Amino acid sequence: MGTKKTKKSNILISSLLVGTLALGAAACSSDSDEESSSSKASTETMVKAMETDGVTVGGAKMVKEKDIVDNAVNAKNVSTVVSLVQLADLVDTLKSEGPFTVFAPNNGAFEKIDADTIKALQDPANVDLLKGILTYHVVSGTYTSADLKVMAKNGETLTTVQGEMLTPELKDNMVVLKDAKGNITEIETTDVISSNGVTHVIKSVLMPAA
Repeated sequence: MGTKKTKKSNILISSLLVGTLALGAAACSSDSDEESSSSKASTETMVKAMETDGVTVGGAKMVKEKDIVDNAVNAKNVSTVVSLVQLADLVDTLKSEGPFTVFAPNNGAFEKIDADTIKALQDPANVDLLKGILTYHVVSGTYTSADLKVMAKNGETLTTVQGEMLTPELKDNMVVLKDAKGNITEIETTDVISSNGVTHVIKSVLMPAA
């Protein structure tokens, strides 16, 4: 009986998410050379990013010596996704050596989703669905905004930890992300460098096909 309820709940949640997520458009620019990108980001680009001062996210200065999670918990504008990562028991994963590229939805991204859906995602019975959505926002390797721009120009895709693809695209010479549902989201803050990777704050929740 519990299994049937969980399946029905998962179907309901997926339908609600697809119906309520708004399409983004625009954003994230950065200069880069016209060279082919590999499956992992270039070391040279990462070194240059590490040499810059940390950006401010949600009122907090990001520190490159801290890991992705320890930086994120100090940023007020990504508190929702941080709480969901904790519920999904993914903290240790994102604090590990990595490196990772994380596309972190800001709080406004979750406000585009109705309250009942968010509540359902917080239900322990739906933890697998929650993990699937969150790991769709994580890619192994470090991809800065410059790397994403090169990939977009070359028509390349990113394979997420969840297993499905994300597609960097260019719009008005700016990088946007297309998810498996065909939704486009913009990047609010690029290149938040941490000790185990890089985070890009995005304005919509990315959705896998499954």
